[in-house]
Amino acid sequence: MTEPALLIRGLHKSFAKPVIAGLDLEIAAGQLYALLGPNGAGKTTTLRMVTGLTRPDAGSIRIFGVDVAQDPLGAKAITAWLPDEPLLYDKLSPLEYLAFVAGLWRMEPGHAAAEAERLLKWLDLWEERDTRCEGFSRGMKQKVVLAAALIHDPRLLILDEPLTGLDAGMARHVKDALREQVAAGKTVIVTTHILEVAERMADRIGIIAGGRLLAEGTLAELRARAGTEGLTLEDTFIRLTSGL
Repeated sequence: MTEPALLIRGLHKSFAKPVIAGLDLEIAAGQLYALLGPNGAGKTTTLRMVTGLTRPDAGSIRIFGVDVAQDPLGAKAITAWLPDEPLLYDKLSPLEYLAFVAGLWRMEPGHAAAEAERLLKWLDLWEERDTRCEGFSRGMKQKVVLAAALIHDPRLLILDEPLTGLDAGMARHVKDALREQVAAGKTVIVTTHILEVAERMADRIGIIAGGRLLAEGTLAELRARAGTEGLTLEDTFIRLTSGL
């Protein structure tokens, strides 16, 4: 039996108050999964726990069978995380930044250089390879960070609001890039407040509310549950989360 890309069981996390309250979630390999929810639902907190940036109070997280708590380095080695703000060293060029990230993963330099060239050409950044990132637009920075996330060939790619602040052309490029990753056998998890993006791109959709999984399935399955056949994901989302 194939291991799920992500398996969460009984996850709990509190700060001043409970944020995640017994979350169970299973995401199969090889799909683009959209994780949705109202503001404060716990989406980013959940993903930060998946990537090992935040420690859960209780529960378990497994990435392709690797327990995040028991083998954090093993889990990180097969995972990439892109926060909602593209964070990089502005004084470096794309090539320098990718070499730096590859060094952190202890990649062989020749292989790292070849992968950097492939990724920058794929993302239409090759002509800017030696330009300092400080003058780049948000969209260009987002693509540099995406290249850095992919350079160690992760099996699971997690993106928190990857299209925020991008113009239509750049957003289309990033969306195409994510679909290509899924076509290549990767698993991609995205959070987004742009529900049209989830409607068009996601193979499956999970809706979190109150720190729990409220509903999960294909768009057709969510519509059937909400009684919104023929309506948009936005209509379905509002129906499912109304009254919360």
